[in-house]
Amino acid sequence: MCELALYLPFFMTVLLSVVAFLLLLTVLILIHEWGHFTAARLSGVTVEEFGLGLPPRARKLWKSKGTVFSLNWIPFGGFVRLKGENAITNKERTSKGSFGSVAIWKRVVILSAGVFMNLLLAIVILTIGFSVGKWIPTYTTLEAMELSAQKGIIDLELGVFVSDVISGDSAAKVGVPKESILSAVDGVPVTVPNDVVSAQEGKRVVTYTIKSGEGFETEKDFTIRLKDGKAGIVLTPFPIKLDAPKHDIFMALGLAFRETWVVSILTVKGIGTLMKSLVQSGKVPEGIAGIVGIAQLTHASVQEGFMMYLRLVALLSLSLAVLNILPFPALDGGRLVFVIAELIGRKPVNRKFELATNTVGFLFLIFLLLFITYYDVVRLFTGES
Repeated sequence: MCELALYLPFFMTVLLSVVAFLLLLTVLILIHEWGHFTAARLSGVTVEEFGLGLPPRARKLWKSKGTVFSLNWIPFGGFVRLKGENAITNKERTSKGSFGSVAIWKRVVILSAGVFMNLLLAIVILTIGFSVGKWIPTYTTLEAMELSAQKGIIDLELGVFVSDVISGDSAAKVGVPKESILSAVDGVPVTVPNDVVSAQEGKRVVTYTIKSGEGFETEKDFTIRLKDGKAGIVLTPFPIKLDAPKHDIFMALGLAFRETWVVSILTVKGIGTLMKSLVQSGKVPEGIAGIVGIAQLTHASVQEGFMMYLRLVALLSLSLAVLNILPFPALDGGRLVFVIAELIGRKPVNRKFELATNTVGFLFLIFLLLFITYYDVVRLFTGES
């Protein structure tokens, strides 16, 4: 009984993480589908079913305005089924209340509404985070980080990070540890690598003040003989202190839009990296996560606290929006391509071709998801990249 009590906090954390993971996926998918549902109804398209969870159907909950609201056995996510969205014949496609019967601009709105809702959710969460949560924006360059610090968006204190120590060179011989902080040269504080270069100019011997260990709390001096002005270490800029103040709602909203743009660009680049890696090596690159990887991220964010979990929700909502708007078959963006093709050609694309293309696209996405999840599991148990 005592042993069980020892493991109880662990089990409770795992259970909470599972619930948080299912809730995360469900919220992101349902709000996406709610966008399609609302836009369809406002456009005069009949929504035949709004499913909570994924098929098979467990039970019918209620029916309202021609829409069956159902509860399904797979306990996350949801779906919307529109009248005539998979119709083959022109009669079915153009019957009253069907998707194909409404104006093209309305179909564009319906197909885009899910992405819009995911973007809206992300922006609302990010605005809250950048105001009361004191979140730090995403930066891709040190220059952008320094510029934000100058504007008061973040509080930043830079340091010089010893990212590597070259074996056999002067620094390695005296025991300078890698992954440490170089805080001073000959007693003069340094904050960027160029400070180190300037401090060493014209000298043969220098004294490094190095901070290492957990939290960089251990400080020690190393006397190093330079060779051609170099000590044999690799230096990179490093944020010793990085946090953010609370921002007013207008500043927070601006940062939320900036974050949406930055993360969207990174998501597109990540998808490009994934495809390139699959073509060149047949492997999923590190940093790309499937269902298992997202579950791990959820578990980690739950342990960090509610605000960290909330940020994960926002970032995944953004990723879902970007992924869905891509012009790939079966995705909202792929369906938009066929609608735009109808506008340009002034007649619908062959329905059998459209349905076959979307089916192939859907099967490919399922295969890709399973393939990425396989790599998630391999990394989970072996730690491989």
